[in-house]
Amino acid sequence: MSINNKNIDTLIVGSGQAGIAMSEHLSNLGINHLVLEKNRIAEAWRTRRWDSLVANGPCWHDKFPNMDFPHDPESFVPHNEVAEYFEQYAHMIDAPVETGVEVQNIVKNKNMIGFTVKTNQGDVVANNIVVATGPFQKPVIPAIAPQKTDLYQIHSDQYKNPDQLPDGAVLVVGAGSSGVQIASELNSAGKKVYLSVGPHERPPRKYRERDNVWWLGVLGTWHETKPPQRPIKGFAVSGMNGGQTVDFRKMGHDGITLVGMTKAFEDNTVSFNDDLVDNIVSAEKNYLDNLEEMDDYIEANGLDLPEEPEAKIIMDMPDSMKNPIHELDFEKDNITSIIWASGFGYDYNWLPFDIFQENGAPIHNRGITSEPGIYFVGLPYLSSKGSSFIWGVWHDAKRIAEYIDIQRQYQSYKLAEKSD
Repeated sequence: MSINNKNIDTLIVGSGQAGIAMSEHLSNLGINHLVLEKNRIAEAWRTRRWDSLVANGPCWHDKFPNMDFPHDPESFVPHNEVAEYFEQYAHMIDAPVETGVEVQNIVKNKNMIGFTVKTNQGDVVANNIVVATGPFQKPVIPAIAPQKTDLYQIHSDQYKNPDQLPDGAVLVVGAGSSGVQIASELNSAGKKVYLSVGPHERPPRKYRERDNVWWLGVLGTWHETKPPQRPIKGFAVSGMNGGQTVDFRKMGHDGITLVGMTKAFEDNTVSFNDDLVDNIVSAEKNYLDNLEEMDDYIEANGLDLPEEPEAKIIMDMPDSMKNPIHELDFEKDNITSIIWASGFGYDYNWLPFDIFQENGAPIHNRGITSEPGIYFVGLPYLSSKGSSFIWGVWHDAKRIAEYIDIQRQYQSYKLAEKSD
């Protein structure tokens, strides 16, 4: 199908979970639309994940309402199968997806509603633009990164497996979900691993026979509308090895050397803040407070769920917490690699409108911007904590599709003719 000079009501940019959800709801409302994807459907789930990665939530929860995964509901689905799920879903709803089409620029039409969208396959005219390019757009490596040319440095976005790294020790910077999983995998593969741990949260993966995602639901946390205060803490939760609670003390006892938040690189050394113990103990207090809140909920609602006192046992400190390391020497400590699990930034160079903050983040109200006809879906805290998760993006897309439909009705309004 040629897209050149095509006129549609709504153009969706991106065919990941956000774009497919948006297409479903627009179709349900009878709104003519097109989904443009520069690669393949759910490409990020295919190629921008490491080999062993699984979804961070059990598949009874991390799915769209109208299609289940063919797995044990409590299991964590491998990333490639998540991609297949969305491709199958797109076929099921007959989503009008055009792959291999990159949006290069969008221009507001003069003296008329809508936009002209320039792509590598021609121009498209659309009344509305829904940006569904996801939360992981541009890998960010901090400016403090060393300039050593003999040091292997990659972002977690580029990590695939332990064989990718040269011989020698590795420093993993970042203790969110990606950092802890990559560090654990490298340690299991026999690599010497240093894990730089900043401020973080580490909720239980499962407590009293209920997964963390269930607890977030019944306690109302999924629907929190305000993002965490800056700087955002790492969120250490994992579906790795069937789903286990992240415990930094256990990681230390298992052979990973824990260090504080990375401070600076100078000459042949890297230094760390003296905050390792504080970061871990603070997160443990929050963890125990979470368990107490869960216990209170069970009691208040008369639920028959088995007690789990062992979940409240805090292990002894590993040696790296008792005797924190404040500096490492790349040569003496044989560190040949750094993996930056340091998060992502935004990349909207193709969207030249005054709707962005200085850091590139979109300015919006629950996905609706001040530029009429431009919308976002799939971003963290678009409307709530669940917005960037599979199930949450489906509900956000439904709301935005309904908003677009309401705007169409306003635009099509005509004053009724008066009768004599």
